[in-house]
Amino acid sequence: MKIHEYQAKAILAKYGVPVPRGRVALSVDEARQVAEELGGRVVVKAQIHAGGRGKGGGVKLAANAAEAAEMASKILGMTLVTHQTGPEGRVVERLLVEETLPIAKELYLGIVLDRAQGKLVMMASAAGGMDIEHVAATTPELILKEAFDPAGGLLSWQARKLAFGIGIPAASVGGAVKAMMALAKAYVETDASLAEINPLVLAEDGRIVALDAKINFDDNALFRHKDLAELRDLNEEDPLEVEASKFDLNYIKLDGTVGCMVNGAGLAMATMDIIKYAGGSPANFLDVGGGANKEQIRNAFRILMDDKSVKAVLINIFGGILRCDTLAAGVVDASRELGMSLPLVIRMEGTNVEEGRRILRESGLNFTVADGMKDAAEKVVALAR
Repeated sequence: MKIHEYQAKAILAKYGVPVPRGRVALSVDEARQVAEELGGRVVVKAQIHAGGRGKGGGVKLAANAAEAAEMASKILGMTLVTHQTGPEGRVVERLLVEETLPIAKELYLGIVLDRAQGKLVMMASAAGGMDIEHVAATTPELILKEAFDPAGGLLSWQARKLAFGIGIPAASVGGAVKAMMALAKAYVETDASLAEINPLVLAEDGRIVALDAKINFDDNALFRHKDLAELRDLNEEDPLEVEASKFDLNYIKLDGTVGCMVNGAGLAMATMDIIKYAGGSPANFLDVGGGANKEQIRNAFRILMDDKSVKAVLINIFGGILRCDTLAAGVVDASRELGMSLPLVIRMEGTNVEEGRRILRESGLNFTVADGMKDAAEKVVALAR
């Protein structure tokens, strides 16, 4: 789950990471009021779940409250397009109005899980304010890393090593160490999957401040954090993905024309690969889970049909807990109830597969039953064309 910058900063501030003074604004009048409270000179920042906002025109400096209101009127309601939103962009519905800081240096901090090591890794770089992916691709030597165990947290000597390594002056190292250790603690205790401060700035007066912040949370751990779950902004998510989450369906919208309904994440990935191999393009990742029931199958169908880019559907099921006859019955019921008009290819193997095929045959509906994954992919790609 993603959250907005202002929400991430509020969380980090609770753990002791210094952040600029500021407040969220939902209207032009609120933006003017916050700017007045902060003394006039502020930065007005669009709040969407995407990076690159400044390059897209979503971050503006204002010299006084009147300018802040003017900037807010231009940004609020705009469709902000960045390299992370795609060409469709995102509509800006809220702003963060913050004090400006005299910046001496821009740095980078981030924490991710290194699955190869089985540990968390704190990354630090002197190349702050840039896309870390670009830094990693062009100058990887500028990214310093320290692995740490979540039980023990980032140790002070590790934080000091990183601070000196990215060129923080000795007088400011203490503040940087505190910020790093606080970021690590916040990451662990909130069950985050990503925590990033870019840039972390060294101010001219020696302070270390998180000028921007990004936190993503592990969806599977949100049951432990009801307060964090309430931060979810459904307006920032794809409507079909939001709908799928209501029925415990793992759905991700893609840009192809072949709708996929599969049970099991590994099989779903393999299904998308073989569709590409057959010359097609998957419209989604949809894992109904190993124990899906008729209701989930019906809702999965409905979500696929609501995607206007889908031209044909491939159902690829290995019957284990979800038996093939249960799937077939669910597919038949859903097709009749929803008036399924798209071409539908079904590949089934596993428990009660013959019974499942019988149900499909005797339904009287126009299903294409495939013999193996390669056959299924070739047939559905041809139908999508």
